[in-house]
Amino acid sequence: MSAVAIPTSRRNKFSLGASRRRLLVPVALVGGLGAAAVAIGVRARRRTAAHHAGGPVRHLGLASRNAQLVGLGAKAGADYATHRARRVFASAERRESLDTEFELRTAEQVAEALGNMKGALMKVGQMASYLDGGLPEHVRSTLAELQRDAPPMAPELAAGVIRRELGAEPDEVFETWDPVPIASASIGQVHRAITRDGAAVAVKVQYPGVEQAMASDLSNVGFLFSGLGQLFPGFDPAPVVAELRERLVEELDYANEAVNQMAFARHYEGHPTIFVPKVFERLSTSKVLTTELAEGVGFDEVVRTWDDTERNLAAETIYRFAFGSLYRLRMFNGDPHPGNYLFRPGGQVTFLDFGLVKHFTEAELLPFEEMIRAMVLEPDPAAFRAIIERVGLLPAGLPFTDEQLIDYFGHFYEFVATDGTYEITSEYASETVRRFFDQRGAYGDIMRSVSLPASFVIIQRINLGLYALFGELRATGNWRRLAEELWPFVDGPPSTPMGETIAEWERAHHGAATPS
Repeated sequence: MSAVAIPTSRRNKFSLGASRRRLLVPVALVGGLGAAAVAIGVRARRRTAAHHAGGPVRHLGLASRNAQLVGLGAKAGADYATHRARRVFASAERRESLDTEFELRTAEQVAEALGNMKGALMKVGQMASYLDGGLPEHVRSTLAELQRDAPPMAPELAAGVIRRELGAEPDEVFETWDPVPIASASIGQVHRAITRDGAAVAVKVQYPGVEQAMASDLSNVGFLFSGLGQLFPGFDPAPVVAELRERLVEELDYANEAVNQMAFARHYEGHPTIFVPKVFERLSTSKVLTTELAEGVGFDEVVRTWDDTERNLAAETIYRFAFGSLYRLRMFNGDPHPGNYLFRPGGQVTFLDFGLVKHFTEAELLPFEEMIRAMVLEPDPAAFRAIIERVGLLPAGLPFTDEQLIDYFGHFYEFVATDGTYEITSEYASETVRRFFDQRGAYGDIMRSVSLPASFVIIQRINLGLYALFGELRATGNWRRLAEELWPFVDGPPSTPMGETIAEWERAHHGAATPS
């Protein structure tokens, strides 16, 4: 599917009330524990506990990890009950103050718990931090700490992984080794180093014990995802769970990630705006991944300080990478969160983290082409309905008119449906999330009937993740023309100056234009 900027008159059609949105449940995302009206919020303090949390990921069994979540949920639920009681007797102004205080406490509890637990649970918090731009800014800011400030492991533990995997201490394997990580996330952390040959590298080291932690999470993944049902009644997690289980297990294998990254790096070698760091195979294993050290600024700085022109160039490159890779390489890098990009002026973007990559067959991509044709290129409501029924996106024979289905699904194509300039907004991204999950709105009956085929699950990260980032960038462009460049069944001419430069590179690099 493709996404769309919604005209102002439609943007709030499915919006949740402000008070209800402020009282969404963070804990539902980490266990569905019944604290269904708790909000998370307010930018969390930089956690000074990073050093005392520097042990390996605890070798917690399923019962122990679930018990931590239950405890978190029970505490949040009890706190919320007390909070509700206090609000009853408070003035409107005081209620706002009480809400903010409560959100701060809950946000810090959730962020700290997920940050220390690592594994799949922490990934849930990372995704929640950027999926819905309509959440209060303080809610998203708090969880955003999980993207960049997860407590790192102690230096001696990282050194132990290097010793076991590469056969010697870090300062023996590398000419220079920085024991302080430059990034830490859900599965591993990254250190700077210089090789014996003088190359500056980034060394990703997997947390000891994270494999067991992930196994515990995935063995009871229904518990993990049941919280989404509390936020979005009717949500069926089965196909999502099955696909994510397979992809997340793959992500634990850095050797698999190296293969993925090398495939992308070969294709984009010398590209004018897309950069994929090369892999140092002899310094990489299933638990250690050594790659070229890349430079650039983070997503937050681009959003805060770059002008419209530079933000739009960055968005164009990300769009070209996502859809060019999907349609030309039949590969999709399925983890589009802000920490996976480094930016330089002129639309130059470095793409990091290739652990969660989906490989598509030609047959799996064909329905996407067919739907684009029936919705965008040669609009045919009856044909579109027949396609989505055939692939299992919607059961046949349901009592919806073709027009109702086009009105619902057309949202995901609208910004490429017309040859014109569109701005992708945070409001659009929030509505996209609700069209997937909030089944109490005008399209609730249709939404409850939709079932994602396995091959559609990861691709929806475009709608749920990529366009959320575009909303932050306020990305603006003629997306129809750009899409036609990238769709191989259209193979349109370059539509932007960047496209012209890329076409020249394609002719030199591949011998023929294969837009990306």
